[in-house]
Amino acid sequence: MNIFPIQPDDEHTPFPDTDWALNDPNGLLAFGAQLTPKRLLMAYRNGIFPWYNPGEPILWWSPDPRCVLWPEHIHISRSLRKLLKKKPFELRKNSAFSEVMQACSEPRLDEPSTWISADMKAAYTEMHRLGYAHSIECWMNGELVGGLYGIQLGSVFFGESMFSRIANASKVALVDLAQNHSVSLIDGQVSSPHLHTLGATTLPRKEFLAYLQCLIPNTD
Repeated sequence: MNIFPIQPDDEHTPFPDTDWALNDPNGLLAFGAQLTPKRLLMAYRNGIFPWYNPGEPILWWSPDPRCVLWPEHIHISRSLRKLLKKKPFELRKNSAFSEVMQACSEPRLDEPSTWISADMKAAYTEMHRLGYAHSIECWMNGELVGGLYGIQLGSVFFGESMFSRIANASKVALVDLAQNHSVSLIDGQVSSPHLHTLGATTLPRKEFLAYLQCLIPNTD
């Protein structure tokens, strides 16, 4: 089965049913379109997200199974619990969204390149301006030292990326997101060992989509 093409100027054609997504690579569904707010909202509401390398066409994914975190089941290790009690960070929401995206896009030891391109930054900054994209931030002595960002629709937070400049800062931001921001389900998109250490699990795609229908109002 071929992946579904969408013309760059097409904001109206719906994505195909996620059952069309490839098994290899897992979840690849469509390519093309643009990262406009209308297209991004259409994608996230249907359990689809963009992920591609700079210079490639925009690729749209809906993997099966889906990696998720239930806020009430996030794993807080003994060392992290001790850190939380010390409250070393000032936690903020949406005070430095662009800076969080920039920090998430910087090369890491295990990831010398980034998928967070200039186009992605521009698109999600616009989604932030419209009230859909949010950042949770850890500050220390007036400096941004960790955080995460993503899209929230209803009580579903679609996590995009996180970063730490001080050990465990992104984990503290994740715990704050889970405990203090009216979130019922956190989408981790693709499974990773790091997410599973935080208590992530997987859902069959159909079950994940059913949760989205329940947790995202039609007005979002």
